[in-house]
Amino acid sequence: MARLYQPACVLTAAAVLDVFSPLHAKPMTAEALAGKLGADPRATAILLDALVALKFLSKHGEEYSVPEDVAGLLTEQSAENVLPMLRHMANAVRRWAELPKIVQTGKCPELTPSIRGADADIEAFIGGMNNISKPIAAGVIDKIQPSKYSHILDIGGGPGTWTIAFLRAADEAKATLFDLHAVIPIARQQFAEAGLTDRVNLVEGDYNTDALPEGADLAWLGAICHQNSRKQNRDLFIRTHTALSEGGVIVIRDVIMDPSHTSPTSGALFAITMLVATEAGGTYTFDEYREDLCEAGFSEVALVHRDEFMNSLICAGKAKK
Repeated sequence: MARLYQPACVLTAAAVLDVFSPLHAKPMTAEALAGKLGADPRATAILLDALVALKFLSKHGEEYSVPEDVAGLLTEQSAENVLPMLRHMANAVRRWAELPKIVQTGKCPELTPSIRGADADIEAFIGGMNNISKPIAAGVIDKIQPSKYSHILDIGGGPGTWTIAFLRAADEAKATLFDLHAVIPIARQQFAEAGLTDRVNLVEGDYNTDALPEGADLAWLGAICHQNSRKQNRDLFIRTHTALSEGGVIVIRDVIMDPSHTSPTSGALFAITMLVATEAGGTYTFDEYREDLCEAGFSEVALVHRDEFMNSLICAGKAKK
């Protein structure tokens, strides 16, 4: 187990450097690739040989190339690539390496930007969320019977993956996506590519501090609550309750822990990610969510779907006056 970081670091370093895209376009030597990447030739050769050993690259003589089955996942030319998620994981590895110090001090250190820069790191995070959500979004959205709702407010909606799935499932509905200034252009591009620009309103703001857009009958909090403390979540639930129309519903998609906070295993490990990456985030139980939602004014709190990782769903209603 202690050595598992090694292949992970090799793969994520290759993604950050974008090793695969130029090698797929044209096989080349380590020296030639190093020149293209602005990297050290010796270090590049060692990294490429490790990638060959891990079956991510092929080597013929002194030239390296990318197998076709790998190219679909790891080259910029492929629309199905998962490079954003791998680049986000590279930043996560750097955070996790500080775990002993974080446990000792209780504080997560400020992470310096990767070699790609701060803006690229934000794009990697947002793109990574799209990588993991896009294949499963339609199936998860279907569990809340989306056709019952006419207007979704996607709070911290990122690239719009979940809003797109909702709008495709509810033909007559409209949507509002609320997220930070840096995220909105990414979402705008995604909606344009999906042909849904005319059905969504993009609103800039910080869900931790700003009032939320009003009038929706469904507020979607997808993988948001784990970034917050319970107090921060209660404050967010209160503002969500205010923004919803009467009879509206809040849906939380997130990890749901058992009462001991030790199961599912993926949730216990994800709590470590929140420890090393946020000020006060964590993973919570259904009873904790229910208590905080009720304090915010919601009722009829129900666990409508249980998942081993991030796709459990909790639903609660805002009563009609």
